[in-house]
Amino acid sequence: MNKGLILFGLGVLFSCGEQSEKENSSVPVENNSTFEMRLDLNQAERIVQLPLHCIDVEFPNKLNQTIDGPIDLQTPSALHPAFYGCFDWHSAVHGHWSLVRLAKTYPKLSDRSKIISALSRHLTKENIVKEINYFEHKYAGSFERMYGWAWLLKLAEELHHWSQPEARILERNLQPLTDLIAQKAIEFLPKLQYPIRVGTHTNTAFAMTLAFDYAVSLGNDNLKKAIVQRAKDFFLEDKNGPLSWEPSGYDFLSPCLEEADIMRRVLSKEEFKKWLVDFLPQLVREEFVMEPGIVSDRTDGHLVHLDGLNYSRAWCLFGIVETLPEYTHLIKIANAHIKSALPNLTDGNYEGGHWLASFALLALSE
Repeated sequence: MNKGLILFGLGVLFSCGEQSEKENSSVPVENNSTFEMRLDLNQAERIVQLPLHCIDVEFPNKLNQTIDGPIDLQTPSALHPAFYGCFDWHSAVHGHWSLVRLAKTYPKLSDRSKIISALSRHLTKENIVKEINYFEHKYAGSFERMYGWAWLLKLAEELHHWSQPEARILERNLQPLTDLIAQKAIEFLPKLQYPIRVGTHTNTAFAMTLAFDYAVSLGNDNLKKAIVQRAKDFFLEDKNGPLSWEPSGYDFLSPCLEEADIMRRVLSKEEFKKWLVDFLPQLVREEFVMEPGIVSDRTDGHLVHLDGLNYSRAWCLFGIVETLPEYTHLIKIANAHIKSALPNLTDGNYEGGHWLASFALLALSE
């Protein structure tokens, strides 16, 4: 799916400006009109400042580390010289993805040279070797499984499709870690007996979705096969998903909608249409309503997760519409969710600022 982006009513945060260099695509709606959503260059200029800043912010930092002795007590940049910023490893990884996505999509970004310089400084061959060494630690087998793994594959996919000459160097530098992560996913998925259906990092469906897109795009048939098999094992017989139970207080993913997002990829259109009616029958009704998640305190790192939920719900709903255009009534719900979160994206609170740009981009450009 590749919708150029934006939604209406963002003047609070972003000024309307020139069109994106990327040709806008559209989502079909009833009566053959189109509903365009696009992120223009001016808006991209603002969003890019978040990851461009945070990938070099080493502290505060949450290492998620199991230590085996004093030698493991090192600074984030010593342990993770490529991905030490943005508060935690996975946010650093998808911060780099955001920079690649924006630089690739908007070649006239004023900070394009800074982006390429930052990526080249972080994604060196030497730094990636040290990242691999960390994964080979005897207590690091489950480190960032599978959320961070999936974002690493997303970064690799984005680099692969960037025509910038430097991208070939960066992709080659990253390749050993990419291969390691892909293989770890192939080996882990058959061992996972039950899907993890939470609305936070360990959600199985979300990770499989990003990894599936990488596998299809880069031709990793073994990874694709593993994901298709486990997605069907986990979700094919699901019915009457408890969407009304969502969200939980710290969610940034919708367990039900993320499940739909992976299933639309692994099933044929007709199979998915039938599956969706069984799993989320309420979505077919044009009067279906789903209110955005409410954030009570954006200085609280867990409560602000609900801004991420609003973005992730939006990209899942857009995906359903792309696969099944008869569900176009869901577009207004998706837009309402984005409009609820986007005006707060650059509010200066690092609790959300270190990661939400990537979620906004997924909602606005996938």
